[in-house]
Amino acid sequence: MLQHLFKLIWNKKKTHMLLIVEIWASFMVLFGLATLIVVNVGNYREPLGFSYERVWAIGLNTNQDTTELADKVQRIAQRLNAYPEVESVSRMSSNFPFSANQMNNGIEYNKRNVLADHYVTDENFAKTLEMPVVAGKWYRHTDSVGKYWPIVINQKAKEGLFGDENALGKVVGERLKVVGVVDNFKAKGEFMSNKPAYFELVNAKDSWNNTMLIRVKPGTDAVFEAKVVKDIATMVKGWSVEVDYLTDSRKNQHNLVLVPVIIASIISGFLLINVALGLFGVLNLSIAKRRGEIGLRRAIGATGSGIASQFIGEIWVLATFAMLIGLLFAAQFPILNVFDLQAGVYISAILIAIAVIYGIVTICALFPSRQAALIQPAVALHEE
Repeated sequence: MLQHLFKLIWNKKKTHMLLIVEIWASFMVLFGLATLIVVNVGNYREPLGFSYERVWAIGLNTNQDTTELADKVQRIAQRLNAYPEVESVSRMSSNFPFSANQMNNGIEYNKRNVLADHYVTDENFAKTLEMPVVAGKWYRHTDSVGKYWPIVINQKAKEGLFGDENALGKVVGERLKVVGVVDNFKAKGEFMSNKPAYFELVNAKDSWNNTMLIRVKPGTDAVFEAKVVKDIATMVKGWSVEVDYLTDSRKNQHNLVLVPVIIASIISGFLLINVALGLFGVLNLSIAKRRGEIGLRRAIGATGSGIASQFIGEIWVLATFAMLIGLLFAAQFPILNVFDLQAGVYISAILIAIAVIYGIVTICALFPSRQAALIQPAVALHEE
């Protein structure tokens, strides 16, 4: 039966060529969309590694001021700490969590190189973001006294640099010493892949790492925000102050990921609707042309379910032809390691695309097949 169906469709391949191309195109678009979804779902399931609720990022811009910048930043940090509404204050570089800024550096240990996200923070960073340290400790300013500068790395950086070795106390490069290890740190949100990262102690004399992260107490609202901005503007004339809520910045990061997925879903939806309409039309036309054949088969004993199964089988074979061509292209992605994704991601995407295509063609074939099954042999043969 299956061989007969393949032969039947193969003999009509020129007639069905446009439909095969449409199914192939739909398969490829679905494969791309499914890959995007599988990657993002996999990333989303991994822990973020820190808490962002009730955390604000206060960006300070010195503008034309060039005098005693480090002292002024220190005084601002002390003033923020003095507010009863503030639980914790941390100073860091401009690439705070969920921001659009990014810094990375290559770090090396025993000829192992890792490209890691680089964050410059102070000793209160882990406390402000409620980020647990899984090994060692978070650095303190007293750790900077000595030959090496303290850093904390995340688990991904540890795996890349040290493998199964203990990372604590190891010197990375020529001047950085690992004092602690944290688990995940996905600064761009849940959809970000878990990448290597390291945190370097900020130098108190720096004048350019001017972002303050503050964790406020529950119930603190925009009235306090206005008070903070006004007080800072009074303390440092000519500076500009910008406050970002990490919850809002997180939504912006999510939108950057979700918008391409939504656009791809719309394109895929239009293609699938086009294919579904094409299949529906082809099957209806095929049944109209083959009423005599159907009537003859029913007259010699074919059941209604058998007739319906034949038409569904034909459309399945048509879809299989198209997807075999698509598989030749899709299989290149895991083989060539395109975009440096795991092969399992592509295989999952292929299986999802195949399941969706078969599901759609089956739904499209059900109604015409039922119509074919209801044809009475006497009426069909009489018309013939």
